[in-house]
Amino acid sequence: MTETPQPASIFAPDEPEVAPVWRDLGLPGLFDVHVHFLPQSIQDKVWAVFDQAGPKIGREWPIRYRHDHDQRVAQLRAFGVRRFSALPYAHRPGVATWLNEWARDFAERVPECLWSATFYPEDGVTAYVEELLEGGVEVFKLHTQVGEFLLDDPLLDDAFGLLEDAGVPIVTHVGSGPVGNRFTGPQHLARLLARHPRLPVVVAHMGAPEYAEFLTMAETHEHVRLDTTMVFTDFFDADGGYPDDLLPRLADLGDKVLLGSDFPTIPYPYREQLDGLLALEERHPGLGEDWLRRVLWHNGAELFGAPTLTAGGTSA
Repeated sequence: MTETPQPASIFAPDEPEVAPVWRDLGLPGLFDVHVHFLPQSIQDKVWAVFDQAGPKIGREWPIRYRHDHDQRVAQLRAFGVRRFSALPYAHRPGVATWLNEWARDFAERVPECLWSATFYPEDGVTAYVEELLEGGVEVFKLHTQVGEFLLDDPLLDDAFGLLEDAGVPIVTHVGSGPVGNRFTGPQHLARLLARHPRLPVVVAHMGAPEYAEFLTMAETHEHVRLDTTMVFTDFFDADGGYPDDLLPRLADLGDKVLLGSDFPTIPYPYREQLDGLLALEERHPGLGEDWLRRVLWHNGAELFGAPTLTAGGTSA
């Protein structure tokens, strides 16, 4: 796919450059496993929740990249994000199938995008998860805080069994940040893994704020990984940053940490996520360039497959 020049007006005039980060590391670009694209009607409702800074958000959260789909794809391409997700998530029964159909069509239009899907504890969930797996879906997203369901809901057990056997990753927001409820916390994932120990889970936001508990799960379960989404940024760490005493263990876990950003619903420039990761070497020497190369590109490429890049650097 050839790169189409985009109008400069869609980019913020103070947008920091992203490309120097991955170029200086000798990488072909970035592999971001935690990006959201949703049908516009759902996206508007999600953004309205953030605009209201209500009880599920807990603070002011200005959205920096409030553009349409095409503009946001262009922005990611300009950053050098060569592969990214869409990560729809169902918030109630009856919407997962519609979201999945939309996300399938989006991935067909945008070659950089992983075919993303979701599911919900509802009648028929096993059947539609099986159909998605047979079709080649690449990643699922679950958000227990928003969906208000338990990971070990009996309605989901057979679906998780299918995912365990297929080895398709599930990006799972089950940590209690930014605002927890009775459906969040490490105990829920622990119960699920006790039943499905081979389940390939990517813990969103590194499990914030229960960093230690989720780090232990990644250390003790072969197929549990962490994504960096929003962690190590001033905004997200204001309520308590990643503990220094965990950094040596995080360095040792370098093969199981993936870049995530939460683009577009972030209140700061995309570059800030990368700057936060770059600064980690000052806190622990094991979190230097070799670790960064794995996090920013290689771990994602190994988990999902490396994209085929054109001469212009975009995904074919």
